[in-house]
Amino acid sequence: MDTLLEVNNLHVSFKTYAGKVQAVRGVNLSLKKGETLAIVGESGSGKSVTSKSIMKLLPGNSAVIEDGEIVFEGKNIVHYSEKQMEKIRGSEIAMIFQDPMTALNPTMTVGKQIMESVITHQKLNKEQALQRAIELLKLVGIPNAEARVKQYPHQFSGGMRQRVVIAIALASNPKVLIADEPTTALDVTIQAQILDLMKDIQEKMNTSIIIITHDLGVVANIADRVAVMYAGKIVETGTVEEVFYNPQHAYTWGLLGSMPDMESKDELIAIPGTPPDLINPPQGDAFAERNEFALKIDYLREPPMFKVTDTHYAATWLLHGKAPKIEKPTKLTKKRLQPVKAAEIVETEIQKETLLEIKNLKRHFTIGKNDIVKAVDDVSFDIYKGETLGLVGESGCGKSTLGRTLMRLYEATAGDVLFQNESVYGKKNAADRKLFNRKVQMIFQDPYASLNPRKTVMDIIAEGIDIHGLATTKEERRQKVFELLETVGLNKDHATRYPHEFSGGQRQRIGIARALAVEPEFIIADEPISALDVSIQAQVVNLMKKLQKERGLTYLFIAHDLSMIKHISDRVGVMYLGNLVELADADAMYEEPLHPYTKALLSAVPVADPDKEKTRERIILEGDLPSPSNPPSGCRFRTRCPHANDVCAISKPEWKEVKQEHWVACHLY
Repeated sequence: MDTLLEVNNLHVSFKTYAGKVQAVRGVNLSLKKGETLAIVGESGSGKSVTSKSIMKLLPGNSAVIEDGEIVFEGKNIVHYSEKQMEKIRGSEIAMIFQDPMTALNPTMTVGKQIMESVITHQKLNKEQALQRAIELLKLVGIPNAEARVKQYPHQFSGGMRQRVVIAIALASNPKVLIADEPTTALDVTIQAQILDLMKDIQEKMNTSIIIITHDLGVVANIADRVAVMYAGKIVETGTVEEVFYNPQHAYTWGLLGSMPDMESKDELIAIPGTPPDLINPPQGDAFAERNEFALKIDYLREPPMFKVTDTHYAATWLLHGKAPKIEKPTKLTKKRLQPVKAAEIVETEIQKETLLEIKNLKRHFTIGKNDIVKAVDDVSFDIYKGETLGLVGESGCGKSTLGRTLMRLYEATAGDVLFQNESVYGKKNAADRKLFNRKVQMIFQDPYASLNPRKTVMDIIAEGIDIHGLATTKEERRQKVFELLETVGLNKDHATRYPHEFSGGQRQRIGIARALAVEPEFIIADEPISALDVSIQAQVVNLMKKLQKERGLTYLFIAHDLSMIKHISDRVGVMYLGNLVELADADAMYEEPLHPYTKALLSAVPVADPDKEKTRERIILEGDLPSPSNPPSGCRFRTRCPHANDVCAISKPEWKEVKQEHWVACHLY
């Protein structure tokens, strides 16, 4: 294959008030025709800066390419003027951005936005450009393209908007397509559609793709080669099989180990600490401080790229001839794990104590005069003391609304919630409600928005202690906060700091400490890890499991990441458009899902195993989630279900126990 793009010794820095941030430090990459290269690493590792440097899209007032070459088709484009870059950008090298909502102009129809690119680069007239826009919408799988070309971005779902962004990127048949986290903001079912679309486009157009992502399942699905980035450098590169099955760098071990797999409940290998400050990069190997296998030389000298095979290189002193032989973590040495069969699970007779009963719960929202959104619509289930119940489903299915209604952050429209055999909605006086609020706590999704930026960590965590009078003196209050910080893996020095001084993972730990401060019995965790890097996710999940064992906590764990839900949950509930469609033991659900929606969700989850990813059969759901203000009659899933028949449109399926502790709402059973 011919090399289309080469990046040689690229150095990029940013001027800030605090000093010069060395964001990219000597990156070398190459991309061949028709190849997919994945760049992976934590936030702040330099992935997006590298890709934006190739496009020359860095902010001119603060970013500087200090050294290196970017060679595209034999020409070094580093010193190209803006006018020269305009001829390449869009027509030769195009970019798909992470957030389709901000990448599209809300005041222009999607057709006009595609036409703009076509007219600029292909010199077609308006009529020809319109036809090309319709062709492109059809190519990226948007139905009824002739009508939808006249619609605005807000009239499309998130998945459809991402398809429009891809159509704009493909408008001039680019040779290189750079996709910056193209599926991060999407549900797993839509992600599967987008990945299939990108592979299909590559086959048809022989486009070369650079995909930037932190999801190793996506990498296993789509990539030919992988470059692992850390602290502005490439630390390992090789074919997807080499990097996944024979990783050499301790950072790659950490990334792979922190991914849950659906076939075992081994503890996740969390990478300790956080990435270094690139205003003052450390001497030697930047990963040494977080590397349990670090050698003395790692703190003194930077490792060169050692050759493993002709295609596989890694920058680690562990590959030096005189280095001690280190055994990789056992989790990474098993290339294939045998799944646990549902039939093999030995049922132990434990008397389950019901902590929470949800009975025919409804929560409706009125929008406008006659528009009612049925966010939660007739949901019934129990949560047992000491268990983790995972709740999954696509965005908009009502998971978070259900969690907030259980907490009484939203009042129920109908139905009831019993906590310890007492109605949550029957608690009329302030004292009863206060006691309930102490026993039930919530960890919120966004660690940035859920902490008061004007309060110190001490006051944030102690707020519940103050409200419920759990400390009689200032010293006792202080000691309680110090203990809580230690419990969640922070230290007492952090108590005097403010939220903006912490990373996302540390903020989420503060949120957990705040929830634990009032000694609750039940915690609702609403997408507590979705805003975090995969390595930080592992730290938080391991912490939550440890705290559950130590304190006998009960969790409702809401998430859209099905592999993480499987890892942490005892039982799993699946929601679709305000209804619960399946509920079962986690192993039984993943081994033998019954509802067609659950089957589709599980088949869409990318797995960090290239061989499995290339051979797995996927059930791709067509279309988007219907509007909760106008749900389909009968079974709400019927408009996307491959097994739908006449009865599905007429009557709502009954919620019933089809096997022991395995509930489903489907006309097939």
